[in-house]
Amino acid sequence: MDSHPLFPDGTPSSSASFADARSTAPGMPNALYVSAESCTRDSPDLSFTARFDSASSSLESNGCFRSSPTIEGSSTIRSKNEDDPWSMMHGTRELETVLVGPKGEGRLSDEFTVASREELLDHYVPPESLKKLLISCAESLSENNIEEFDKLVERARRVVSITGEPIERVGAYMVDALVARKEESGLNIYQALRCGEPEAKDLLSYINIQYEICPYLKFSYMAANGAIAEACRAEERIHIVDFMITQGTQWMTLLQALAARPGGSPHVRITGIDDPVSLYARGAGLEAVGRRLNEVSAKFRIPVEFRGIPVFAPDVTTEMLAIQSGEALVVNFPLQLHRTPDESVDVSNPRDGLLRLVKSLSPKLVTLVEQESNTNTTPFVTRFAETLDYYAAMFESVDGTMSRHQRERINVERHCLARDIVNIIACEGKERVERHELLGKWKSRFAMAGFRQYPLSAYVNSVIRRLLGGYSPHYKLVERDGAMLLGWKDRFLVSASAWR
Repeated sequence: MDSHPLFPDGTPSSSASFADARSTAPGMPNALYVSAESCTRDSPDLSFTARFDSASSSLESNGCFRSSPTIEGSSTIRSKNEDDPWSMMHGTRELETVLVGPKGEGRLSDEFTVASREELLDHYVPPESLKKLLISCAESLSENNIEEFDKLVERARRVVSITGEPIERVGAYMVDALVARKEESGLNIYQALRCGEPEAKDLLSYINIQYEICPYLKFSYMAANGAIAEACRAEERIHIVDFMITQGTQWMTLLQALAARPGGSPHVRITGIDDPVSLYARGAGLEAVGRRLNEVSAKFRIPVEFRGIPVFAPDVTTEMLAIQSGEALVVNFPLQLHRTPDESVDVSNPRDGLLRLVKSLSPKLVTLVEQESNTNTTPFVTRFAETLDYYAAMFESVDGTMSRHQRERINVERHCLARDIVNIIACEGKERVERHELLGKWKSRFAMAGFRQYPLSAYVNSVIRRLLGGYSPHYKLVERDGAMLLGWKDRFLVSASAWR
């Protein structure tokens, strides 16, 4: 785990061997660059916000970071048949393993199940009734009423489709997650999905598309970067510890902004932590992080040092991070902390333990971006309904940007979202790693660890609000107690906050 400085001339020191990578936050759409520049021209924060926008454009143009090329074949998409293993997902039931944990606890209130399950069995189910049918499937399974469950699932399969309405697309993945839960194959399917991920360059392409069609994701990273730039405006040496480095793209525009500081660019050290069992901890994705950082270093003449650590977050130690005196330490948790087990899974409570470890390092700033969903300790049926509501809103937001029959959209939903849905619904115990919590709960955890909230930049938030409006009036941004909530219509999807 040696460090590899990336000098302004673009030459990495010695022979670089980079640790892990996947993707985080691509740049803004080209159509919005002018809007971003116009609303930042007279701002005191120009050095960050305007540079943030232009950085994305320049990196795309020089090949360091590009949107996905158009993928042909949208006219040949099959919604529920033939050669696509995800278009008839129940084929995955052949994967078998033992599921750890109980199978369902509790029921929803009657308002969620207006129609009786007998009615759903005996009558045609139009799309608007699919939510009730899916929840009835979950209730039957939680009650171990397998005969009724099988009948309801059979009916649900007739109306779900990966090219249908948002609720139909989500339903296609959730039905198979329910069947996997019934057959205790959730863990194996989840692991198979991870092992079956596309090559790093293809996954990066899908993630790029996801961030373009789900702007609340990339703008939450923009909010985090704005807080970092503001907190470190006078620092000469900055050390960023990223607990999910992915493809490292969150840092491209921040580095350009730091390089443009009036007093000169700081020295930036980036320590990237990522899942050691990821394919990209063992493949070319690691080198891709180095290449991208190298290119930014050379283009904007900012010294950057990168070191990757392939380790699970709870296993990180102070010694691994090689903290140095004289550096402003920034710790970043991007859609990662919810994957660290808490007290409901492990009595040692690794989630809060990790926060205490970070606090002991006396960081200048800690940034947190998380899904605004409550799936950690809720009973199974309630968790199912929450997941259905969350992803239906996400899928609905995509409809305004991409056709339901486009191959790109299907690949994004399949490779970027379906795995999480399967894990939330089909797995229990330690195998259920997707354990989301609401902003209020994260605030409590950070406060108990000794942190106090650091307000996000009001100006950067205003820029994000304007840019978000360029996508759809249905997107919303709410500033609450120094944090930011981003969502679609009446559903919050992502929160961003900063702490110190």
